[in-house]
Amino acid sequence: MSQQTINYEGIEKKSVAEFTEKAYLDYAMYVILDRALPHIGDGLKPVQRRIIYAMSELGLKASSKHKKSARTVGDVLGKFHPHGDSACYEAMVLMAQNFSFRYTLVDGQGNWGSMDDPKSFAAMRYTEARLSKFSQLLLEEANQGTVDWTPNFDGSLNEPLVLPARVPHVLLNGTSGIAVGMATDIPPHNLREVINGCIALLTDPKLTTEALMEIIPAPDYPNSAQIITSKEELFKLYETGHGSIRQRAHYFVEDGVNVVIDALPYQVSGTKLLEQVAAQMRAKKLPMVVDLRDESDHENPVRFVVELRSKRIDVEAAMLHLFATTDLEKSYRANFNVIGLNGRPQVKNLVGMLTEWLSYRTETVRRRLQFRLDKVLARLHILDGMLIAFLNIDEVIAIIREEEKPKAALMARFGLSDTQAESVLELKLRQLARLEEMRIRTEQAELENERKKLERVLGSAARLKTLVKKELQADADTYGDDRRSPIVEARAAQAMSEQELLPSEAVTVVLSENGWVRAAKGHDIDGASLGYKSGDAFCSQASGQSRQMTVFIDDTGRSYALSAHSLPSARSHGEPLTGRLNPPAGANFTQVLMGQPTDKLLLASSAGFGFITQLQNLYSKNKAGKAAISLPKGSRVLTPAPVTTGQWIMVVTSEPRMLVFSVDELPELTKGKGNKLIHMPKGEQVNAVFAFMPGEKVTLVAGKYEKVFGPTSIEDAFESRAKKGMVLPRTLKKVTSISVSK
Repeated sequence: MSQQTINYEGIEKKSVAEFTEKAYLDYAMYVILDRALPHIGDGLKPVQRRIIYAMSELGLKASSKHKKSARTVGDVLGKFHPHGDSACYEAMVLMAQNFSFRYTLVDGQGNWGSMDDPKSFAAMRYTEARLSKFSQLLLEEANQGTVDWTPNFDGSLNEPLVLPARVPHVLLNGTSGIAVGMATDIPPHNLREVINGCIALLTDPKLTTEALMEIIPAPDYPNSAQIITSKEELFKLYETGHGSIRQRAHYFVEDGVNVVIDALPYQVSGTKLLEQVAAQMRAKKLPMVVDLRDESDHENPVRFVVELRSKRIDVEAAMLHLFATTDLEKSYRANFNVIGLNGRPQVKNLVGMLTEWLSYRTETVRRRLQFRLDKVLARLHILDGMLIAFLNIDEVIAIIREEEKPKAALMARFGLSDTQAESVLELKLRQLARLEEMRIRTEQAELENERKKLERVLGSAARLKTLVKKELQADADTYGDDRRSPIVEARAAQAMSEQELLPSEAVTVVLSENGWVRAAKGHDIDGASLGYKSGDAFCSQASGQSRQMTVFIDDTGRSYALSAHSLPSARSHGEPLTGRLNPPAGANFTQVLMGQPTDKLLLASSAGFGFITQLQNLYSKNKAGKAAISLPKGSRVLTPAPVTTGQWIMVVTSEPRMLVFSVDELPELTKGKGNKLIHMPKGEQVNAVFAFMPGEKVTLVAGKYEKVFGPTSIEDAFESRAKKGMVLPRTLKKVTSISVSK
């Protein structure tokens, strides 16, 4: 029971909670039904409907002259919509912008905003407007008994509850609005496609969403940007009534390095797009782009030119990055929430929405025909009375001249109705001519034929359906156009990684014995000739590209990775790796490697074990690195040797001995100890491993001593893996490096 009382003055009292709840619910229902959501019948919100109707009442048809927008807004506010003038004018502007509405309802003259800035329109005192030709599809039947009327806010005038739309406008221009606890976002569609879908539904009311999508495949925005939403997502949208649509800018390549964007997604600002790209360029996150220019003009409303650094740039990859990081690709929420014929808001799927609109349209046509039939019957009734009067014209004249109450006398003498007698009394003398009887009989015959046709259609549901089909098709032929937004299957937009965005430059990474690292530009760098801190010296170097990862290996067999571009310049002594990495206590960095992630190399220990692995297997995001090669006690990591298919492996020990075998005999692993490379007596170690192509000359260097082995000598040392190999001269007991030549 509500707590309320009425005092002696008749004032009702309620609790604050009850009053607040009712007031909020009343407000919520007002916003939902009378402000934010469109009606399924005409697809308009109340303010839009009132603007259209007020303009028609002002006589602002498509064939009339334009009138000041302030005049229209004044009429709308003064007669139907007592709200803010700026909000009303903005709603009017939106209906006039051909880049906002797929089929504009207002024909504007003056500055009505631009695609770049839709809200840059001039004040209403400067612009002029009239209704567009398309708006007649909403108004043409308004005065033919097709709509219900309601008093305006002050009861001085009547306004239509819903306009009698001849086409499903709710889908054609779409709309968006935020109510209380609900919202609507209906994308625009193509008139021909939607009407063809309606005709198909009239033919087969049991049509499925899947079948209907063969006719209405996707929304159609007022631009030529591409719709890249998948068929599965579109089906979900049309089946459930809510989902999302994704649009992507259209581009083509000009002169090899210029990417020309000639269509932007719906409601995307070109100025904002320029700012987004410029911000990335300032942050050096677009190395592939040299410049972005806006070359839009009257002939090319949208023309943005992205100038690439060179013809070697992958255009598709560059554009996919821009799609992912700017408004060149945009997603739009879709929610088919409308006020139905029952006056309640509801989210409807495509089939449900069109089916309900068709029932509205069928009822509108039936009311129009019935209205016309009533007019025809009323006119025939009057013509019957007039014919009786003409056949007895002398007696009628005598009654009018002699009787005090001629109307009653005529009704009594000839059996006329009140309406018929009134029409006879209102005849003019010129209508008493002999030809008038022929005109009456001709009009009677024409109206009689029309009556029969109207009754035939009204009496048959099939004929009524056929008439609706014909009228829909006629409107499609008159107002329809081709699809503007192409539907394409496209790769998903993907932003490039930080590595890919960097300029690719040749670099040489130099590692010192104390674990200091630096990167020098170019590949012609001799690390041994660089200056080092006191007590430090050259250890290892590797050449590659600035985009690549640099791998470091310590003397415990762990590997680490850092981006080459992040390493300090070689202009100084560099930085200690321990500042960026966390190796085990007492561990020292001994090797540095660079190359493509899929490059293969031989990873071996001085204990005589090794395996083939890809460089990317040594990458680690962890500062503590990862275990790369297991080292038997007392052994160390040898300098890794790059390998390719078909090469031979040379293993040189401290005895010294040399064994050559095919690379195919070693397994490819991600990590581990590896297989035995050469058979060695206890205490012996492997000094070096190397890979080369059969037929090449190999030079072994031990201090100042060098020895060249030709193809014949190498073949003498060729055996299977894990054999003893061939004895070398004692001068090669401490081999420090191996080189190859042809």
